[in-house]
Amino acid sequence: MLSATLKSGLGEYEIGGKIRTLRLKKKMGLVELGKHTGLSPALLSKIERGRLFPTLPTLLRIALVFGVGLEFFFAGAREKPLVAIVRQRDRVRLPERAQARDSAFQFESLDYPATERRFDTYFAEFLPVPSGRRHPHDHAGVEFLYVLQGTLSLQIGADEHELARGDSIYFDSTVPHSYSRLGARPCSAIVVTSAP
Repeated sequence: MLSATLKSGLGEYEIGGKIRTLRLKKKMGLVELGKHTGLSPALLSKIERGRLFPTLPTLLRIALVFGVGLEFFFAGAREKPLVAIVRQRDRVRLPERAQARDSAFQFESLDYPATERRFDTYFAEFLPVPSGRRHPHDHAGVEFLYVLQGTLSLQIGADEHELARGDSIYFDSTVPHSYSRLGARPCSAIVVTSAP
């Protein structure tokens, strides 16, 4: 239980209001945000209404979705030039979908500390997925993918594209798309997404 002093101090940051503003700016509902973060819509609602203060790991999950750093919730305007370094040892690996057993990929954000990002960059490792068990998804903007190793099947709408090491693709990510590793060898890529 938080003391009145702590509640008052945390309340001054208006974390819940900032999360709500980011969510509405992205035209995202609580259910959709829950899918991206692995958090329940009810919990997110309590956080937004200031009835619950998130832990730092919970807040970081939310921050990753919106492309902001933790300092966004605690500091004012940026005073220094933007420089954000992500050490490999500090990256957090997340599945395609929270608590899913049949994820097609796992990803790590390569730029999460950078605030006010104009694009999001990820390192992705792809898994073999039977074609009937793919889970197409879509999002605003465009996507760029560069294959680092292995062979990747990328389905965009009704079209399927096979990409090998060194291949890249740029596409409209509002079209439903899904990924699957081809063959037994590991497959990874750099993925860049950008909202319009």
